[in-house]
Amino acid sequence: MFSGFLTHAIIRLLDALTPQVLAAASGPEHQRTGRRGEEDAYFYLRRLGYVMVARNYRSHRRHGEIDLIGWRKNILCFIEVKTRTTHDVKPAEAAVGPEKQRDLLYVAREHLRRLPPSCQWRFDVLTVYYDRHSRQPQVELFQNAFQVS
Repeated sequence: MFSGFLTHAIIRLLDALTPQVLAAASGPEHQRTGRRGEEDAYFYLRRLGYVMVARNYRSHRRHGEIDLIGWRKNILCFIEVKTRTTHDVKPAEAAVGPEKQRDLLYVAREHLRRLPPSCQWRFDVLTVYYDRHSRQPQVELFQNAFQVS
């Protein structure tokens, strides 16, 4: 019992320190903002109880990438993260249109090939908005954001 408590305490400590310890990456501003959004999304989902199993998952057979993959209870969630610095343009979740949904589905199917056919799964979209006037981002999770046929 003590070892479980210690493990959880260490994980919480590492989760808290990681954003401060990681060096700022180079590259264009929009890419740095996107990486920051994915990092904040990862820790947000962990706090909600998701068990994260993959980040930036790619398939060598298909075009596209799934930002995060995690278990929420007994459902495998493929999570697309959309990060914005303003609400002035279309909502971030609207950027996951039919073409993006198709790409996500193809890559998700590649991942699902390794799991039992009975595995329950869904697509979530998580939006992260950084406001100049707030230190904390606004985060909104859209569970089961779109259906696949």
